[in-house]
Amino acid sequence: MKLILTRDILLRPLQLVSGVVERKQTLPILSNILVAVEKDNMTVTATDLEVELIVTVPLDKPSETGKATLPARKLLDICRALPDGAAVELSVEKERGVLRSGKGRFALATLPAAEFPALEQLQPEAEFTVPQAQLRRQLERTQFAMAQQDVRYYLNGMLIELKPERMITVATDGHRMALCDTQARHPCKQDKQVILPRKGVLELQRVLQEQEGEVTVQITGNHARFVVGAVTLTSKLIDGRFPDYQRVLPRMDDKVIEAAREPLRQALVRTSVLSNEKFRSVHMQFKPGELHLHTHNPEQEEAEEDIAIDYQGEPIEVGFNANYLLDALNAISQEKVRIYLTDSNSSAQIEGVETDGCKYVVMPMRL
Repeated sequence: MKLILTRDILLRPLQLVSGVVERKQTLPILSNILVAVEKDNMTVTATDLEVELIVTVPLDKPSETGKATLPARKLLDICRALPDGAAVELSVEKERGVLRSGKGRFALATLPAAEFPALEQLQPEAEFTVPQAQLRRQLERTQFAMAQQDVRYYLNGMLIELKPERMITVATDGHRMALCDTQARHPCKQDKQVILPRKGVLELQRVLQEQEGEVTVQITGNHARFVVGAVTLTSKLIDGRFPDYQRVLPRMDDKVIEAAREPLRQALVRTSVLSNEKFRSVHMQFKPGELHLHTHNPEQEEAEEDIAIDYQGEPIEVGFNANYLLDALNAISQEKVRIYLTDSNSSAQIEGVETDGCKYVVMPMRL
């Protein structure tokens, strides 16, 4: 294998696949990436046995075909340190990968390319296409609510539900939930639910930020594959039953509050500075035309602030985790938000005043 290209062309696929490579691996070869040269193309592949990311790059100059596995972090660090636009020659000599640029020569250890694992290729059970911007928006507005290392393993990921002409993404950690429901035309003949693991979601977000155009999504029994231009991301799915998110949505009772999003967000930021660092609780008292925020901590410090709201119902007091409220408000782009409340012991639903399919549910805390 031998190829000649510029530093910038090599650096981009290395940056894309680097997130898949874990720093501590049980198998040494998983710390490597697979570089394969075939005719006029180079493919760079990384995997951790759960997520596989493949980037295909066209080559302008003649190259010698072949495959090699190279240490991902070291190769990326070397390329980052090279000058912009530097010419790079990458080859395999005596079972070592050799990178030459200018007067520099870097010899890297390799492992047999035949031992590099590949995720199984299965026939898709469902396939559809969605605009890249739409999928990126749905992930950005829901991913923050995913659990991290929860014993309920099905919460450590995101539900993707397919319905005729609709795609719904849902994430929850048991204390709050984010839901985004948008129109999406695809040939699914029946409803389908899959749970994409946390790492698959985060890596897909990275890919979508780099790419434009359409995303082809293929679902098999235990894998999901996302094809965006020259990038293919394949992730194993979580085998489990996601909670019925419809049951979590609170009843739309008479306690409906409207508020300007940014003043509410800033007031929460200020008052949460003096909240309990462990529980991050904020006491909220809703009264006709006014919201009173109050926080305190074990050091006997406290903060209070009042903001104007549009509410004409009976006064109600409820406590929430300030961080959960801020995550929801940060995900909403509209100038005004609507909050639905039932009582002091029930969840609150937050959404933009102009319905866009995104809803956020936050469980209350004891006052």
